[in-house]
Amino acid sequence: MKLREYQEEAADFLYEHDRAMVLAPVGAGKTAITLTAMSDMMREPIFGNGRWLVVAPKRVCTDVWPVEMPKWSNTLSCTVAIGTEKQRAAAFGPPAQTGANVVIINYDNLQWLADVLTRMKCTLSDAGFKGVVFDELTKLKNPSGKRFKAFENLIKDVPIRWGLTGSFTSNGLEDVFGQCKIVDQGLLGRSKGAFLQQYFVCINREYGDWAPRKGALEQVMAKIKPATYLLEPGDYKDKLPPLHVVEMRCDMPDRQPYEKMRKDFVVKFGDAQAIAANAAVVTGKLQQMSSGFVYDSRSEADPDTPGKFNNTKTPIWFSSHKFDLLDELLEENQHANTLIVYNFQEELAELKRRYKSLTTLDDDNAIGRWNDGNVPLLAVHPKSAGHGLNLQYGGSHVVFLSLPWSLELYEQTIGRLHRSGQRHDVWCYVLMTNKTVDEKIWAALHDKRAISDIALEELK
Repeated sequence: MKLREYQEEAADFLYEHDRAMVLAPVGAGKTAITLTAMSDMMREPIFGNGRWLVVAPKRVCTDVWPVEMPKWSNTLSCTVAIGTEKQRAAAFGPPAQTGANVVIINYDNLQWLADVLTRMKCTLSDAGFKGVVFDELTKLKNPSGKRFKAFENLIKDVPIRWGLTGSFTSNGLEDVFGQCKIVDQGLLGRSKGAFLQQYFVCINREYGDWAPRKGALEQVMAKIKPATYLLEPGDYKDKLPPLHVVEMRCDMPDRQPYEKMRKDFVVKFGDAQAIAANAAVVTGKLQQMSSGFVYDSRSEADPDTPGKFNNTKTPIWFSSHKFDLLDELLEENQHANTLIVYNFQEELAELKRRYKSLTTLDDDNAIGRWNDGNVPLLAVHPKSAGHGLNLQYGGSHVVFLSLPWSLELYEQTIGRLHRSGQRHDVWCYVLMTNKTVDEKIWAALHDKRAISDIALEELK
């Protein structure tokens, strides 16, 4: 397969920079770009007989990199370090034994890898790794995290580090520091405290709230620009079909339970009641109620085990308004293959009750059957479908039953369909209940989008 011109430029940028990041919108082909650069780098003296480590979300490890690798390189082969501890250890076996020069591991297993290498008293470089690729770099935005600290020490001698992301600033400028530090400490420094002092003003020391100083966004983007390849949407948007985002609104027939929860943090339904412990919890409860239900969450002492508490969550339904709207939408679209995005397990349970043909990503060969056009309804959670999966071949409709607060997850989920290879207009439907927290989440996503757009402008 052949890269498009804009992809060739991005691959050349990685090849020419040992420490670099590619900032490219969803569906632009970051995997293909990186595999091409990795293959080219294998021929360089600096690499010798070294290996690559690719770190990615779990489903991307299993369903994207191993599938795309043979399409774009005849010199790369891989093992996937997922599964039991024995299976993970086998994936890191000597290349002469595994026949692979690329090992793919998910972020959740980085701590395990760090523990293993620490016990062996060696680093990744000692184990023969010359390059690391961080797919979905935002997973390492927290430099205080346990796995970040453990892994940072192990890659200090690895010469090549590349990071791939769709947006550095999806949840604010503060996220940029950790992502840059894991790739190259020379970009924004070693200390997050110093970074905050230079570019932010502390507005609440008790809660650690910081606000960017005037001009901070532009200054930070100027610092990282030399190591960042920005692939603008305009470079490839003519290769993608149009994306249409449609708001679908409905009313809550009886607003009394919702208003009661909003004002008093508690609402009763017969013998059951839902209680929110604080303002943060009540926001989640209100989002549940926007979909027509609320969890009655309880914690009770275990009679058989002193000191142990059993937690239960019982859903209480009081309205079907949003699911009735979904019924109407699917009927209007003549039951075209549709991706349905949920945020709560009870939403998924209701989807299963209503639609017997519903499929989830955990079902056997769900992605393959979807892309073959044999799955009419595929239910996904933003955190499981938010990165890397190729679902563009099986349909062009996506419905958000409820919204995530994260702009990154929202955009990445849409990007499962609106990406290279999609042949039809993509229709995204956002279901919202009027005068509820749904509207606040929708507005918050637009505000974060504005910050992200400014950051992109500064990197041009």
